[in-house]
Amino acid sequence: MLSLTIVVLAAAAAGFVVWANDKRHAKYGAGLPAGVAVGVAAVSWIVLMAAGFGYLPGLTWLPWVLPIVLGAGAAAGVAVYLGRTRSRRDAERLTAILRA
Repeated sequence: MLSLTIVVLAAAAAGFVVWANDKRHAKYGAGLPAGVAVGVAAVSWIVLMAAGFGYLPGLTWLPWVLPIVLGAGAAAGVAVYLGRTRSRRDAERLTAILRA
């Protein structure tokens, strides 16, 4: 259970780093990439542990590293997607309001 705690904390930190490095981070909350990273990391850790990868010699690193990498990737994907779509939609709504 300690490994899940470490994975979740590292994934949350990666999510906050992704948010801080995104130039459009004002379009969405700071907790969104971190939350997505934690969710993906926790689910992937549970799947890997249920599959037995936590106790195989030579593969004990897999449930520690892979969930953090997957969580950081998911956080980056969410940040890129939301940054683009929210910026575009905000501009469209502002244009519609100014035309009315």
